[in-house]
Amino acid sequence: MKPAGPVVGVLALQGDVPEHLRALQDVGARAVSVRRPEELHQLDGLVIPGGESTTLWRLSVAFDMLEPLRKLIASGLPAFGSCAGMIMLADRLADGVAGQLTFGGIDMTVRRNAFGRQVDSFESDITLRTLAAAPRAGLGIDDTGPLRAVFIRAPWVEQNGEHVAVLGTEERTGRIVAVRQGQLLATAFHPELTPDRRIHELFVDIVKDNT
Repeated sequence: MKPAGPVVGVLALQGDVPEHLRALQDVGARAVSVRRPEELHQLDGLVIPGGESTTLWRLSVAFDMLEPLRKLIASGLPAFGSCAGMIMLADRLADGVAGQLTFGGIDMTVRRNAFGRQVDSFESDITLRTLAAAPRAGLGIDDTGPLRAVFIRAPWVEQNGEHVAVLGTEERTGRIVAVRQGQLLATAFHPELTPDRRIHELFVDIVKDNT
């Protein structure tokens, strides 16, 4: 019998919660949905799904999750954000609405809806870079070909700090769409919407390495 995997929560305020739960289960995590502060203590890691970043911000305030999550992420809780989740993990926004707050954690500037509106959604092949300076052997993304990425009202990274590793860029524009800083991971696209589980597998490996 295989040992139980790490407990990874999916922030269940908005977005592709069931899809992320399924993807995490596929790669061996014990996936749970969370929406209350008292549920956070059980977690080894957290996924922040896509949706709409200003709505996620306001709902996290309404559910008393903003400050607890900011503190947990700052103190080392592994987190992965996809699309709007990438925005929520950014330390800075290029075009946030007045007063907009994020959870922060990644030293980057992100532009919301950078690739356009809903009607401008598209798919693109992304070449993922392995991490040469991984914390432990094998903690990277397997080089098994391009990843088919789904972009829906997607952001991009306009500026990244020196400790932020760029994992992938969008071929047409050259814009940064996948990054990692320590135990934090973010993508502008939605890996939960395709059968390719490499991003979720990388995140679960990061969580395991942190426990």
